[in-house]
Amino acid sequence: MKQPLTIALAGNPNTGKSTLFNALTGLRQKIANYPGITVERKAGTTIIGGVLHKVIDLPGAYSLNYKKLDERIAYETLIGSYEHEDAPDLVLVVVDSSNLDRNLYLATQIMDLNLPVMLVLNMTDVAKERGIEIDPNVIAENLGIPVFAMSAKNKGDIEELKSLISEFEMEVPRPLKWVPNPTLHEAIKLVIEEWIEPCTNIPERAQNIEALRLISEGEFIGAFYKFEKAELGKRVIAKARGIIEQDGGNPMAAEVLRRYNFIGEATSKGSVQTRQNEKTLTDKIDAVVTHKVFGPMIFTFVLLLMFQAIFSWATPFMDMIDLLFVEGGNWVANTLPPGMLNDLLVDGVIAGLGGVVIFLPQIVFLFFFIYVLEGTGYMARAAFVMDGFMTKVGLHGRSVVPLMSGFACAIPGIMATRTIENWRDRIITIMVLPFMACSARLPVYALMIAAFIPATKVLGIFTLQGITFFGLYIFGIVMALVAAAVMKRFFPKGQETPFIMELPSYKMPKWSVVFHNVFERGKVFITEAGKIIVAISIVLWFLASFPKTEMPEALNGDTTEYDSSFDITENPESYQLRHSFAGKFGKIIEPAIEPLGFDWKIGIGLITSFAAREVMVGTLNTIYSIEEADDAENATLKEKLRNDINPETGEHVYSIATAISLMIFFALAMQCMSTIAIVRRETNSWKWPTAMFVYMSALAYICSLITYQIGSNL
Repeated sequence: MKQPLTIALAGNPNTGKSTLFNALTGLRQKIANYPGITVERKAGTTIIGGVLHKVIDLPGAYSLNYKKLDERIAYETLIGSYEHEDAPDLVLVVVDSSNLDRNLYLATQIMDLNLPVMLVLNMTDVAKERGIEIDPNVIAENLGIPVFAMSAKNKGDIEELKSLISEFEMEVPRPLKWVPNPTLHEAIKLVIEEWIEPCTNIPERAQNIEALRLISEGEFIGAFYKFEKAELGKRVIAKARGIIEQDGGNPMAAEVLRRYNFIGEATSKGSVQTRQNEKTLTDKIDAVVTHKVFGPMIFTFVLLLMFQAIFSWATPFMDMIDLLFVEGGNWVANTLPPGMLNDLLVDGVIAGLGGVVIFLPQIVFLFFFIYVLEGTGYMARAAFVMDGFMTKVGLHGRSVVPLMSGFACAIPGIMATRTIENWRDRIITIMVLPFMACSARLPVYALMIAAFIPATKVLGIFTLQGITFFGLYIFGIVMALVAAAVMKRFFPKGQETPFIMELPSYKMPKWSVVFHNVFERGKVFITEAGKIIVAISIVLWFLASFPKTEMPEALNGDTTEYDSSFDITENPESYQLRHSFAGKFGKIIEPAIEPLGFDWKIGIGLITSFAAREVMVGTLNTIYSIEEADDAENATLKEKLRNDINPETGEHVYSIATAISLMIFFALAMQCMSTIAIVRRETNSWKWPTAMFVYMSALAYICSLITYQIGSNL
């Protein structure tokens, strides 16, 4: 094939579609959201026979009878009606070789769309492990489309697939090859001729599929296309369903039964089970990992081990980055001539950015563990194990995956709630999801723990710092569950929907994919957070540096002539900061946060962190860099926090009670404008994000207040 193609990858979830996409495109890919909606879009390029082709990884779908937005996008793209995606020239339907019957339902629907289709039987290694022998030639002959058996992890198979694509003549399979029975065929024809063709703008290639969907559903559920004469359409659909019912059939099952009969005949000799009732390694592991008692215990231990490792392994790298920024700041300070530019670069940009970049190693390790757990198949088990408990506290089993996604970031977690069909279950999940300790909170946790929690060994392999880190994540989970249990009592109960989740086989993650994804997430953290941090650091430096205020001098040694706010032990830098715009604003809000153990500097950080939670650390680093005396220029931020003295009381500003109070506040408060914006978009209302902000902020204040008051009086 010498012409550039748009190649779409379609398939069920957990078929290795993303692995194949990564193998085909390598680093020539871009991951983003579709314009205006929160569904991930993956697109890239691949070179086949010297020709550059575009590759699209469509959202996973079980059928084209779309019930969720991501399934609808896949459908619209395939029929060429989605304005934000190119219509494909070739569709690679990726299926799990060990689950052919279930996977091929979607494949037969795509075959009805008058598109060139190639069936990719992926995960042949898993099928072989389960004693399943695949003959792709037999399946190809029965289906009437090219079939290739492979493992997406095998580079040789990838090259062979590319060769087949280059040689493919782009034949189009015959629509309705599964052959509807006469009454179903009559019903399809009736709906198309009397309503779809004259009254809708749906493309011709999708008319059969849409007619079947309408006959099965009985109404226009979620129709994305324009149509006229809705009442006529309803009468035509009812008439078509009546034709099937008069013949003794079921309109909801007529298509399904015929398709599965066709699939069974196509695979009866092409897929043979050679070993019966033999437990696989996956079955043996699941007997323990999904056990109702041992499963939750293992899940808890995995999380504890993960967070201990994140804190311990990242420390050497964090120290190196900290040293690099300190020395870099000193070099700039000594190289450039003294003045405003020097102060801006050193105290504003370098200090603010360095205060957050130092936590990049922990972000990298967090995503590394998340991708490893996903790649091995354990993440799905965690959802399965927690399903029963989630249901008891008012959350749906499908809430588990969005909530676990919240460990990385609340935004994709909220996006993932689209898989929850019941609105009540979905809105409760959205409203409690920000309690999950996202990676943006990690810098604040890490700073406070490193500065104020001792590294005492516990049980030989854990430290008090690691357990505190783990405890904050568990605290977020517990608060989410408590909030869900409370909301359950106030929300009207909707129709129950069963929780069905496929458990993929255990396998070694593809390390190149893991490291590539970790690199991408780290790059996003640096570029996206860095932009915000630099901008806020510059503004904050200006607010903390102006207006310029000279430190008063004693007149004839008479200290009574000093400014009433002047402390004889205070350095000029601290005096300047207190009298700056930032200092004055901080002093205004200080009375409201003082009962929580926070001073005006923390107050400024709380305000700036609404742009992004991790900005809190950059703000403190900027403030303390401006305030520090010359002899403290090599001190790290945690040392500055430990040594900070309140000039009015002479006591340390920070204590263990203050640190814990601040971490509790960050664990509960809704300090993320992006999350508020995405909730507004997902719920199409300001009511829910407003309610979220109010109740989470109030809860954070109350819990932080109780924590500090109890802790400071012990």
